[in-house]
Amino acid sequence: MVTGMRIAVTDPIITGFADHLARTRRAHEWRFAADSSPREALDGAEVVICSALAANDMPSPPTARLIHATGAGIDRIAADAIPADAAVCNTGHHGAAIAEHVIMVAMMLRRRALEADRQMREGSWRTVATAPGTPFHRALRGTTIGILGFGEIGQALARLAAGMGMRVVATRRRPDAPLPPDVSADRIYADAELGALLAESDIVAVTVPLTDATRGLIGADALRTMRPDALLINVARGPVVDEDALFDALADGVIGGAGIDVWWGAPEGTSAPPAVARFAGFANTVLTPHFSGHAREVFEQRAADIVRNIDLLDQGRPLERRVR
Repeated sequence: MVTGMRIAVTDPIITGFADHLARTRRAHEWRFAADSSPREALDGAEVVICSALAANDMPSPPTARLIHATGAGIDRIAADAIPADAAVCNTGHHGAAIAEHVIMVAMMLRRRALEADRQMREGSWRTVATAPGTPFHRALRGTTIGILGFGEIGQALARLAAGMGMRVVATRRRPDAPLPPDVSADRIYADAELGALLAESDIVAVTVPLTDATRGLIGADALRTMRPDALLINVARGPVVDEDALFDALADGVIGGAGIDVWWGAPEGTSAPPAVARFAGFANTVLTPHFSGHAREVFEQRAADIVRNIDLLDQGRPLERRVR
């Protein structure tokens, strides 16, 4: 007989890791919104595991003691959906996976992987040895990567880039704040010194959160500051980069290429947002559906975080990664 807490899971992605979630120290009553309506799943729940939560989904009176986000952001959890005495925790682990994505995209563009793949599929074998005028590859070693934002993602990217022999520069709200012992940068600029970072970077990776201050951070002026062969790779949020300015910069050859993993406007189901069609015509872009952090290992680790906090709550001990 189950004597533990009632736990509601409304996030469809983490629901696929139900076997990992069940590894709590004692048994609990699990309710998954996929098996019922969100309101039914949340009725009487002491723990709510979600990526988004609306006030009208919560029962009255509220029973939740813990609202656990399944990612780092809690911006989709309505403040008025959180009971006054409930804790809110988040989880992460996406940094390493997203950092790998940035390096992958940079290599695809600098080595012309998409162009070479297309030519091969068309039956053409074009190399510097067989076709005069074919461009040489560009290596990452010795180049400078500029990282906008130096949190979990930015620091994971710095580790990878340094290991590949790249020079690392970054922007940070507090440039003098200490870094983890395994993270270093050749230079850290203040946010106000963005132009200097853009001017010296061969690859610019956007990893800052979307706020009023960062919305449109990379606009026409910023793009013109970049080198003409530089790459812009956005793994943050679409609106951090001005869509029209980026389109014009690519069309006019202001920058060398772009990797876009985050977009302007949320898609409906499996239909791509309209912005994708605008950039699909450029040969020097890599377009992905906001999946840079969707490695299986990320969600296994997130499930483990959630399990640990459920056990801590059950034991009356302080929770980890508490944000409220």
